[in-house]
Amino acid sequence: MDTGIPRADPKPVEWIGSSLADLKDFPRAVQRDIGQALFAAQCGEEYPSVKALKGFGGRTVLEIVAPFDSNAYRAIYTVRFAGVVYVLHAFQKKSTKGIATPQREIDLIGRRLAAAERHHKERRRTYGEKDDRHPD
Repeated sequence: MDTGIPRADPKPVEWIGSSLADLKDFPRAVQRDIGQALFAAQCGEEYPSVKALKGFGGRTVLEIVAPFDSNAYRAIYTVRFAGVVYVLHAFQKKSTKGIATPQREIDLIGRRLAAAERHHKERRRTYGEKDDRHPD
């Protein structure tokens, strides 16, 4: 199936915390939709179902929105660091207070973003890479 996404050398994906295991618990159609959006991110593109996650400054922490069977699924990733896509969180949204992402999820995303930054710094030290933060 052609996604219309250019076939560049895709960036690697790093899964933080339980994000991969959580994604694997989603319905197959949701996994496919999120997978296509992540592949677009790996190729430097932004899939139509992606929007900036508020509260993290700019467009470096992004939310994949995947509705399915009257449920709302989300995957959060960052492109803050050049050369890699970090998936920070995957969850089924169960907010009873409108469309806002629940604060407990935002807090978890913040902790995992900090973990991704530590991982990225270690990666740079190990492989001798220069500081390659994505410009905001």
